[in-house]
Amino acid sequence: MGLAPLLRRAASPWRGLEGLPRSVWILSAATLLNRAGTMALPFLVLYLNKGLGLPAARAGQAFIAYGLAAMVAAPLGGWLADRVGHLRVMVLSLALSGALLAGLPLLSSWPGILALTVAWSLASEAFRPASMAILTDLAPLENRKAVFALNRLAINLGMSVGPAIGGFLAVHSFKALFWLDGLTSLLAAGVIMAFVRVQEVRHARGAEPGATEAPPAWKDGRFLFFILAALPVLVVFFQHEGPLPVFLVRDLGYAESFYGLLFTVNTILIVAVEVRINLGTSHWPHRWTFALGSVLYAIGFGALALTHSKTGVLATVVVWTFGEMLLLPAFSDYVAHLAPPTRRGEYMGLWGLGIGVAFAFGPWLGTWMLDRTGAFTLWTTMGVLGLGSAVLLSRVRVSAAPGGPPAAMPSPSTGPPEARTEAPPA
Repeated sequence: MGLAPLLRRAASPWRGLEGLPRSVWILSAATLLNRAGTMALPFLVLYLNKGLGLPAARAGQAFIAYGLAAMVAAPLGGWLADRVGHLRVMVLSLALSGALLAGLPLLSSWPGILALTVAWSLASEAFRPASMAILTDLAPLENRKAVFALNRLAINLGMSVGPAIGGFLAVHSFKALFWLDGLTSLLAAGVIMAFVRVQEVRHARGAEPGATEAPPAWKDGRFLFFILAALPVLVVFFQHEGPLPVFLVRDLGYAESFYGLLFTVNTILIVAVEVRINLGTSHWPHRWTFALGSVLYAIGFGALALTHSKTGVLATVVVWTFGEMLLLPAFSDYVAHLAPPTRRGEYMGLWGLGIGVAFAFGPWLGTWMLDRTGAFTLWTTMGVLGLGSAVLLSRVRVSAAPGGPPAAMPSPSTGPPEARTEAPPA
């Protein structure tokens, strides 16, 4: 399906999701509630520096500690979810996060703050692999990309609210900011416990937690190749966190509000068309989606080497946002295809580690290049990295079953191999 028909159908962004299990909607609502309370992490460094009077460098160390702990939490949380149950880990993650957030502003000693920050990261970041695994269990195969897009929509909507509320609270009370964040985590845990039917999840999964007869994720060569192939374009994606605002404000002289406008454009596009795009491309082979999405990232960020006007910069954001809407749900869907049912949390956790590596080093690499080599070299390099991922990701395959032989190339009459060789979950 071409891009124009997809955009014409975007006027009804929810069409096609009516038959999803109720638990998918409840989990998305819980994610929205949890993300709408995300305000402690964006303001952590400011709280430690301004609220407690710690030096900025030391306050930054707490954020680094959170990030390093998150890289451990993703594979650990996925591994644990496969053994004690995805739903249990989700609820435990939210409940512990809420309790730890409530306690953090009560501490004043640096060792205690650092230790609690690490514990908070381990608890909070264990949620993601368990959440993605349970959505895989519940989502019909033909709508799985759209379900992951729906989950991203909940995250984006929540994140558009949380930091804004946090900014208001930070003026009056940093403690209230942490407590409200913790409260939303506890409320999200309560929603899941009260409304998600455990039997529905177990029936969809088709197996009880604890069975791990399939080989571990780190022994799956296809999966490891996929992670390595995706890392370059993930590094490109995270340039919006580090060098992009510096480039726009310091180098081009635009106001900080213009940088904020870019996120507004990004969020509006995601809300308006992402679900429909992923419903419309659900029959595409993963490698087609990966290649197109990576090329759009390459063009979107690479074009910043040549265009510096406001209109040009906004156009680049539109281009890479379409890459984001194609690529990120497809990434999750591909991991879901590769993962054996009894190791879905483990696969999602290892994938989360890959994302964490790109998040930890991508912005640092970009800002280093911006200062040392200049904007033209930075954005040209990002374009090359995006194209490199497009080439590598175009070579991925999905087997008929986890660990099975590679699927054949698609033909016009039979459709993509993913649609022909895998049956939807019960």
